[in-house]
Amino acid sequence: MNSLIIPLVCALFSFLVVLYLTPWSIKYFRKIGLVVKDQNKKNKPLVPLSGGFPVLAGIFIGLNFYIFVRNFVYRDDSFLVFVFAGLSTLIMITLVGFIDDLLIKRSKESSSGLKQWQKPLLTLAAAIPLMVVNAGTNLVALPFFGSVNLGLVYPLILIPIGIVGAANMVNMLAGFNGLETGLGIIITASLGLYSFFNANTMGSLFALMTFSSLLAFYLFNKTPAKILPGDSLTYLIGGSIAIIAILGNIEKAAIIVSIPFFIEFFLKLRSNFKAHSYGYEKNGKIHSLHNKIYSIPHFFSITGKFTEKQIVYSIFLIQIIFALSIWIF
Repeated sequence: MNSLIIPLVCALFSFLVVLYLTPWSIKYFRKIGLVVKDQNKKNKPLVPLSGGFPVLAGIFIGLNFYIFVRNFVYRDDSFLVFVFAGLSTLIMITLVGFIDDLLIKRSKESSSGLKQWQKPLLTLAAAIPLMVVNAGTNLVALPFFGSVNLGLVYPLILIPIGIVGAANMVNMLAGFNGLETGLGIIITASLGLYSFFNANTMGSLFALMTFSSLLAFYLFNKTPAKILPGDSLTYLIGGSIAIIAILGNIEKAAIIVSIPFFIEFFLKLRSNFKAHSYGYEKNGKIHSLHNKIYSIPHFFSITGKFTEKQIVYSIFLIQIIFALSIWIF
C-alpha cells in the first residue's frame, strides 16, 4: 500500500505547487511584459505567456520529494540516477522553450525568439543526460516490427531523435485555450497507467508528476485562459512524453498516442509550415484563417460553426481514441 500512497502524496505536492505558483507567475509575467494576444478572442486580449515555469516547478518538487523518501526512508537509490537524468533533460528542454518565449514581437502577436533551426539543435543538447546514463533498454517494442534489439543505436541515436522530435511536436498542435495542456493530461495519464500496469516504476512516476502538475495548470489555462502555455510548456509536454517512453520502455505506446501530432505534421507540411492552427472569432464561433485544411483544428474552424471550447473538446476526443488504442495494439 505504501508503494502507492507515497507517489500519490508526491503528486499532490506537485499539484499544490503549480496551484500556488501559477497565479504568482501570471502577475509576474504581466509585470515584465511577457504577454501575447489571445488570437481566438474577439478583442484579442493580452494574456501572460510561458506556463512551463510553474509546471516544471511542480514536477521538480514532486520528484525530489519522492527521491528523498526512497533514499532516506527506504534506503533505496537503485534507479534514482535515471530519474535525475530525466529531470535534467526536462529542465533543459523547458529552458529552451522559455528562451523562445522571452522575446515577444512588438505587435504582441507571438514570441519571436529562437530561429527554427536553433530549436532542434538546443533540444538535442537536452538529450545528453539520458544518453550518458544509458537510460531505457536496448530491446524496444515497435509497431509492426515487434521487439527489436538496437544495441548502441538506442542510446546514441534513438534517444536524441526521440527527445528532439517529441519536444518540438506538441508545439505544432497549439493555439487554443487549454488545448496543449489538455492533450498533455490525456497523454501522460494514458502512458502513466500503461507503464504502471507493465510494472515500470520510473515511467509511471514521471507520468504521474507531470499529469498532476498539468492538471493544476489547466485550471488557469482553460477557456478563457488566464495564462498561455508558450513554448516552455509545449516543449515540456513533448519532452515528458519522450522521457516517460524511454524510462518506462513503452516506446510503442508513446508512438501510438502521438499519432495526432504526426497527422498535424503532414497537414502543416502542405502549407510549408506557414499556416496557423488558430482562427478568428465571429459571433462566438471560430473561423479558420485559411480556405484549406492545414491543421486538425481546421476540420472544425473551416465550417465556422464551432466555439473555441467545442473545437478543443473535439480534439481531446480524438486524442482519447488514440490513448485508448495503446491497450489494443
